[in-house]
Amino acid sequence: MENNHLIHLYNRAGFGILPKEINTLKKYSISKNVTILFKKAKKHNPLTISLDSLHQLKEQTETLELKSKIVKENRKLIEQLNHHWYKKLYTSKAVLHDKMMLFWTNHFVCSSNSIEQTLAYLTVIEKHALGNFKDFILEISKNPMMIKYLNNQQNRKKHPNENYARELMELFTLGTGHYTETDIKESARAFTGWSTNKTGFVFRKRQHDNDLKTFMGKTGNFNGTDIINIILEHPQCALFISEKIYKEFVNPKPNPKHIKKMARVFRENYNIAELMEFTLTSNWFYDNKNIGVKIKSPVELIVSIHRTLPFKFKKKKFFRHLQYSLGQKLLYPPNVAGWPGGKQWIDANTIMIRLKLASSIAQQKEIAYEPESTFEDDFETISKHKKNKAHFIFSFVNWNAFQKNVQNTTQKELQQCFIGSRLIPETQRIVNTMQNYTTQNFCIALMSLPEFQMC
Repeated sequence: MENNHLIHLYNRAGFGILPKEINTLKKYSISKNVTILFKKAKKHNPLTISLDSLHQLKEQTETLELKSKIVKENRKLIEQLNHHWYKKLYTSKAVLHDKMMLFWTNHFVCSSNSIEQTLAYLTVIEKHALGNFKDFILEISKNPMMIKYLNNQQNRKKHPNENYARELMELFTLGTGHYTETDIKESARAFTGWSTNKTGFVFRKRQHDNDLKTFMGKTGNFNGTDIINIILEHPQCALFISEKIYKEFVNPKPNPKHIKKMARVFRENYNIAELMEFTLTSNWFYDNKNIGVKIKSPVELIVSIHRTLPFKFKKKKFFRHLQYSLGQKLLYPPNVAGWPGGKQWIDANTIMIRLKLASSIAQQKEIAYEPESTFEDDFETISKHKKNKAHFIFSFVNWNAFQKNVQNTTQKELQQCFIGSRLIPETQRIVNTMQNYTTQNFCIALMSLPEFQMC
């Protein structure tokens, strides 16, 4: 397998590849390397944290003070889960599964201030990330976090709430323009009674509308499962999901010809693994026009730096602020549409942080960032934050691990691994001036180039 194709595969199906891994994996064919990715994906570890501290609080007699403590503990544990998720991304070998998890959490978007609901939601994502889409959509529709986020617990007979029904079609399965307002109203009636309690999903029979419904040209006493089945019969569903996967894993600019081929494979039984295998082994996936054209998300950028240059922050809050400043804080999506990605990742503030991030981490320099503010912050707090912008991030680097990651690697191999070999003349001239750099400084310089922002 050609080096640039191997690097492209791991940039899209993972978070980059270490120089020392290339020599081993390039001996295999494309099919063999994809098989290796899937084999490792099956051995993924669950994303979880201990909830003992929360359970101990809940065992106490309920008071207003205790409720406040529980809210704070939930917030603390969600932040802990955020850090734990990143640690998993840094260290996991099941990179394809990890990448699919990130994709699906930005597809089936929801959030909660409950750590228990958040973990239950992530468990569904983990379970189905490379599984069957029909099972996936059914289970996510019954997930308490999704039900609450899109108000389906308020969806009752005679007073239907259309939020979930609308987003199910617009964002999760079909895309705009492939359903009518009547379809939304009728499908909302089908989802009446799908609710939640303290233990999870519950179907409230008395709140369910048992009358006939007409949805997408079909009439019957439909429930939510029936609606999902009808949607999956629509050819647009496979096209919609295939296009989203194409834009995320292949090229932000969709190619209708290739997407139709993907959809044909996907619609046979809605197997996500089969769709991904077809995509990653297709010849067109490795076309030059698809290589190095995607802007790394903040998660991809941070993880790709960390995998080569292992680091940690002096204080966890610094890492939270870094995510906030880069525009993507895991578990805190901006809205039900998720992060738009692409060019939206870059603006005048984020590009400066991105370009100096690797060198600042390596040299333990200060990084100025905008402090976080929440909706609950009062005017005085926000004003104080705005006057006090000189916040800084300090980090520690494991240089021994770094040396192991890049040992016995030439500058040419490092360049190809980090920023590719097809550079514009100006960038290549800059790289040529680095010939006398140490390996450490050379790698940091490469990760500080604009080309490193792409994958």
